[in-house]
Amino acid sequence: MNTTETTIENNLKKVHGLLEKGAFIEAMETYLHDDVQLREANAAPKIGKKVALDFEHDLINNHLEEFISYEIGDYAVQGNHSYYDAVMKLKMKDGSTMVSEQVVATEWKDGKIYRERYYHA
Repeated sequence: MNTTETTIENNLKKVHGLLEKGAFIEAMETYLHDDVQLREANAAPKIGKKVALDFEHDLINNHLEEFISYEIGDYAVQGNHSYYDAVMKLKMKDGSTMVSEQVVATEWKDGKIYRERYYHA
């Protein structure tokens, strides 16, 4: 594993630690590149750290009732890319429980998440 891959793996593990605690905002503030592009499946990407954070704040403040869990499965790092699978469970304010099984594909730049896409089931 080269230096870039080691840095990415270390940062990815730190991101995972925050996500597993439901610390989504802290993970984003710390590890998103200013020029990030986040994309949910086939939706248009959210471009820029501020846009992504504003979206997440809205979700948490207006729709989320309770964080239940974020469980990380396998992960891999190659070059400046990482991949992992996870299952996220959230209780929403409308009474529903959201369960999102996902694979996350990430391109890293300068030790930060630069492009990220979530594939959901």
